[in-house]
Amino acid sequence: MNPFVIRGYVSPDYFCDRAEEAELLLENIINNADTTLISPRKFGKTGLVLHVFDRIAREKLPFSTVYVDIFATLNLDNFVSTLSEAVISEFPEKTSMGKKFLRYIRSFRPVISYNALTGNPQFSFEYQSVAEKESTLKGLFEFLNSQEQTVVLAIDEFQQITEYPEKNVEALIRSCLQQMHNLRIVFSGSKHRIMTEMFSTAGRPFFSSTRTLSLSEIKNDVYRAFIKEKFGENGMRVDDGTVQYILDWSLRHTFYTQSVCNAVFATRSKTITTELVKHVCADILKRESVNYLQIRELVTKKQWDLLIALAKESTVKHISSSAFLSRHKLGAATTVSHSLKSLMEKELVLSVFSEGEIGYRVYDVFFMRWLAGQYV
Repeated sequence: MNPFVIRGYVSPDYFCDRAEEAELLLENIINNADTTLISPRKFGKTGLVLHVFDRIAREKLPFSTVYVDIFATLNLDNFVSTLSEAVISEFPEKTSMGKKFLRYIRSFRPVISYNALTGNPQFSFEYQSVAEKESTLKGLFEFLNSQEQTVVLAIDEFQQITEYPEKNVEALIRSCLQQMHNLRIVFSGSKHRIMTEMFSTAGRPFFSSTRTLSLSEIKNDVYRAFIKEKFGENGMRVDDGTVQYILDWSLRHTFYTQSVCNAVFATRSKTITTELVKHVCADILKRESVNYLQIRELVTKKQWDLLIALAKESTVKHISSSAFLSRHKLGAATTVSHSLKSLMEKELVLSVFSEGEIGYRVYDVFFMRWLAGQYV
């Protein structure tokens, strides 16, 4: 098996570090505290949650766990259906809890179908009123809360609820959860500004209701040791300098670091050199180039020029400085400010904290490297 996992969670053997964050998250769960987990996309927050859930299972801690990703949901109906499917996925209908859940959920008159590939039940609900919809949501939480073991529910991409057309979804979910004392929640999200506003702004329903946990890059020395170890276990030699090149090129952004290592491992070369890594990186960018050219059609020329400028400098702290603007011929600071806002909304630019200041860089590390190489 390729030890550099780029999709899902396998086991602790293939999970790098996050020991401190995992301990804090588990500590919150054990001590009846809900958690807000924030990190950029593809940074490892889902892996962290599943790693902690795996530890709960291995150590036979007194918790049941449910993970649900609501990124693709568009409204409260989708949320209810997706949550229902996550519960039955974790507790299949042949298990005692699964049977109990199906009996319970039928009281809400769902339309039940079965996924042709997985065979898992799928749910949709027909509501006669808004009150009935809200009652179904509350009923789902009540079911989880009523279990003998405390249930830990991780809701990934939680900021998505702010996009729903229904009003007061935040208040509705908060009012439901306030009454659930046997249910621990991990609210996970990738849009830092929105998640921070939801949980740190006075007057918002979730204000000061959780403990916040933010992910940063895995420490350089720890990641370097992990990469060397995994290559070494498979009879592949790599020196510190080559591993450091991988870490620098991928900015230690988990998904991109893992992707490069995964592709290097796939060469099955007994000796891994920096030249080999550079060749693999070039192949990755070549494969992705069609997608990057399509992005060009989705942004204005000013926005594209700003992306190129950011890519060339990796991270920019003073984006409105005259030196940065003149160096890249970007024009007026107000124009750049508008472009930056639009690119951040499109998740093409990421704000990062560097040396106590906010900086900006192209969100997709591979896209950044491609831009820097195309527009020398």
